[in-house]
Amino acid sequence: MMEETLTGGQRLLGQSPVKQSGLPVVSVITVVYNCLSLIEKTIISIVNQTYPNIEYIVIDGGSSDGTVEILRLYENHISYWISEPDKGIYDAMNKGLAAATGDYVWFMNAGDLIYSPQTTEKIFASGQLASIYYGEAMIVDSAYREVGLRRLRPPEKLTWKSFKKGMLVCHQAILVRRDITVPFDPQYRHSADYDWVLKALKKAEGRGQRAEIRKKNKEEGINGGTELMVYPGLQSGGSVVHTHLILCSFLDGGHSKQNIGISLRERFHSMVRHYGLLPTVLRHIPIAIRFGWYYLRNKRF
Repeated sequence: MMEETLTGGQRLLGQSPVKQSGLPVVSVITVVYNCLSLIEKTIISIVNQTYPNIEYIVIDGGSSDGTVEILRLYENHISYWISEPDKGIYDAMNKGLAAATGDYVWFMNAGDLIYSPQTTEKIFASGQLASIYYGEAMIVDSAYREVGLRRLRPPEKLTWKSFKKGMLVCHQAILVRRDITVPFDPQYRHSADYDWVLKALKKAEGRGQRAEIRKKNKEEGINGGTELMVYPGLQSGGSVVHTHLILCSFLDGGHSKQNIGISLRERFHSMVRHYGLLPTVLRHIPIAIRFGWYYLRNKRF
């Protein structure tokens, strides 16, 4: 029997996520599957944001535990939701990307929270527009008690080369301009986010992109080669910006951690693709030392 596809949200009623002109729209995307005990906390953290222009998208994998009823309960606060079977977490995240219409995308999966109601507003408070914003992630336990900041901390200056040291910024703590995103690579079942963020950083730094953009702009009759959006009162700024904020509460023991062995192998494969075999092998020596030392001191990773 074919599974039923359910949809809902304000977009289907013709409502726009734009509440205040002159500010970018942030598409916050949540993927979920049978997470009744967690999904409402995530939804509340997003609908309580003080930032006005949020497009909230929820991609459900065909839950049968009551998750869909929660989506219907908050339907007036969700731009678009769909419930149907998928091929796994990254297939669902790709559906979210395809459904997004905002200027930026931000993945906040079931169980994860935007850190405070003011977080999104603070990101844009500087009046500076960037290709990527990133920050810290606070690890929380199953009771949502704070355990501490994530072991891998974001550097002051983040580039694609920074990820030679590991995934310094998790996908819940990074906002990426939608037009520089690519779909998650389906060959990675547990660590496609590492590859996805790396590719976004490369694009944000203009690796192979600027000439292509200028050519496209010229063909369309657009003067100049600007890549950044321009909004009244907001200035185009650095391509990759450290917000110096805690952006999310990250639930300990998530998807990658539950599949840590496969996840680490996939990340190694991705690093080889981006950095080469020998540099990747050499980089894993200090990575292993730091990992072991951190685990001995904190009994967590």
